Amino acid sequence: MNISKMREYAFMLLYELEIQKEFSEENIEIFLENNEIVDKYSRKYIRKIVKGVKENEEELEKKIAEKLKPKWKLERISKINIALLKLSIYEMLYANVPYKIAINEIIELAKTYGEDNSSSFINGVLANVVKENLWDQ
Repeated sequence: MNISKMREYAFMLLYELEIQKEFSEENIEIFLENNEIVDKYSRKYIRKIVKGVKENEEELEKKIAEKLKPKWKLERISKINIALLKLSIYEMLYANVPYKIAINEIIELAKTYGEDNSSSFINGVLANVVKENLWDQ
């Protein structure tokens, strides 16, 4: 399984956890089994990303909230967009994924899973995260 596909599964699991509001090792295992993800590297990668997002969730949500228009609240954003934003920001800040790759991959997922305006909304938020951090990647 390639990294893009693993990232997609990580997003799907993050979205599921956003809906369920219950993060547990058991939920991760059930997801991996239900999606027939059997190779060790893929399982390890997906677990690492999802656990990393969950461990840093407060900071990730703060970053997202800071980049919203003044009267917007985090609760106003769809669960799909929240999961996509958390994943991309986590990858840029904690997993050392170059921002161009992290943004491009998430925009493609937004086009597939999000609403009509998801990709442009997410691109705008992520562009502001990149500007704030001024990466040289």
